[in-house]
Amino acid sequence: MPDTSPRGPNVPDTDVYHMGTGASFYINATASPYDEHYQMYDYITKELPSIIENSFNIGKNGLKSICGHNMGGHGALVIALRQGNSSWKSVSALAPICNPTKCSFGKTAFDNYFMFPEEGKMNDATCLLEALVDHPAPFDDILIDQGTVDPFLEELKPDAIIKAADKSGQKLTLNKREGFDHSYFFVANFIEDHVNFHADRLNAKDSFSYSCW
Repeated sequence: MPDTSPRGPNVPDTDVYHMGTGASFYINATASPYDEHYQMYDYITKELPSIIENSFNIGKNGLKSICGHNMGGHGALVIALRQGNSSWKSVSALAPICNPTKCSFGKTAFDNYFMFPEEGKMNDATCLLEALVDHPAPFDDILIDQGTVDPFLEELKPDAIIKAADKSGQKLTLNKREGFDHSYFFVANFIEDHVNFHADRLNAKDSFSYSCW
């Protein structure tokens, strides 16, 4: 379960909890001062896989899946959609930030992390799904669980990604969990479904799943 951001006294931070330390959005920042340390997309897609594959001899030949919660769910969706099924066998998320270019959390972070607005669309799962129109769907299904009383529901925008998936032809299963919020209690109740979802698609001994938080 990789952390979301670089940590340490020399890493730039802010008083805003949804950007800075603990809130990298799993992107490669291009704007100063964040571009020096906030390279978490490369960490998840290059550095961490290399360590696991070479140290433990698992996860090779594309036998990997990716899952995440909240900002980690955003990261999981973006990474899988950008890299496709040659790198990831499956993707799922719990209460992910689905459309960060259209919510205040994402706008605040992206305006500071990126030099150009276009970079935000490359790191927005809804935008990436919309761009798949007239292309084969990369996954047989994408699994998302969302609590119905999540206090961040307006920020997460699950309806936006459903519309994008319908438009692109990518199957996406959204389970609306009545009475559940955004907490780890919500995650604990439904994470087994996600483990099984990935296990069915990996179906291999030398495989593993990333969980981003």
